[in-house]
Amino acid sequence: MLDVDVDYQINAVQRKFGTRTIDTGEAYVATISQAYDTDQDDLWDAVTNIERIPRWLMPISGDLKVGGTYQLEGNANGTVLTCDPPKNFTATWEYGGNVSWIDVSVSSEGPDRARLVVEHIAHVDDETSRLFGPGAVGMGWDSMLLGLALHLSTGESVDPAAGQEWLATEDGRRFLKLSGEQWYAANVANGTDPAVAREAADRCLAAYLGEE
Repeated sequence: MLDVDVDYQINAVQRKFGTRTIDTGEAYVATISQAYDTDQDDLWDAVTNIERIPRWLMPISGDLKVGGTYQLEGNANGTVLTCDPPKNFTATWEYGGNVSWIDVSVSSEGPDRARLVVEHIAHVDDETSRLFGPGAVGMGWDSMLLGLALHLSTGESVDPAAGQEWLATEDGRRFLKLSGEQWYAANVANGTDPAVAREAADRCLAAYLGEE
């Protein structure tokens, strides 16, 4: 079973929610960030190397170059739009009939410290965003950053099946609840009515816990 310090991981992550005007109109932006005890090149490799991504995320296939496509097994697919190694890449994120975008940045915070910032950008009329709030994508990214933290701290692979099993444990469910509360707070901080934000957060948590 995975050994996770739930409170440490929740507190190590920074989360923001806001809006931005993009080429196709107004968009929501959920931003999640964490610093890791590794250098920029290693963190970049961890999030862009097709042979290494499955060691902390999930199996992936495709051609990870500009214009190439990818498929995360049982999850999103998309197209790589831009790439500026070892600093930034952007890609579409296509799932459940919806198209959104990810903007992933890696920066150095010292010789053995590097930060990952993920912006997940979706149209304001995106049905998933409207119903479930920023946690719809944010809680998923929280789990992904946890997998990356475990991989980088141990050098070992994180079995996706073991990760799913852990999320069903008492600690795993508490992790999801705390993540949901953080995204609820980010939604309120962005100006959303607290009652509306609470309803969305509760729906989102129930979905992640399989209690819909």
